[in-house]
Amino acid sequence: HVQLVESGGGSAQPGGSLKLSCAVSGAAGLRVCMGWFRQVPGKERAAVAAHYTGTATTYVADSVKGRFTISRDNARNIMYLQMNSPKPVDTAMYYCAAKPDVVWQTDCHLGVRFDYWGQGTQVTVSS
Repeated sequence: HVQLVESGGGSAQPGGSLKLSCAVSGAAGLRVCMGWFRQVPGKERAAVAAHYTGTATTYVADSVKGRFTISRDNARNIMYLQMNSPKPVDTAMYYCAAKPDVVWQTDCHLGVRFDYWGQGTQVTVSS
């Protein structure tokens, strides 16, 4: 049974930084696709970044490219989203997601249909 618990959300100033964490249980190993998504009220959930454990390959949405970084500490089974230079438009509820048993790296990308989701952590960017 896969469980995901996000933490690290809160307030940030434009141009500052914030680091989100997602504690993962039940989805160890190298064939896991992990992702970060965000959603604002009235809009669909949008993919932010994805990470394939087997090769540490990452994918980042154009809207956050160069500012956000996804990574995973395999030993501790924690996934991170480092948010640098956040903007007010980045304000959203952020969710982590997992899809185990992904054999091929090419099957892990921003358009993947993930199987498990966390409860979310709110990020608010304002001055």
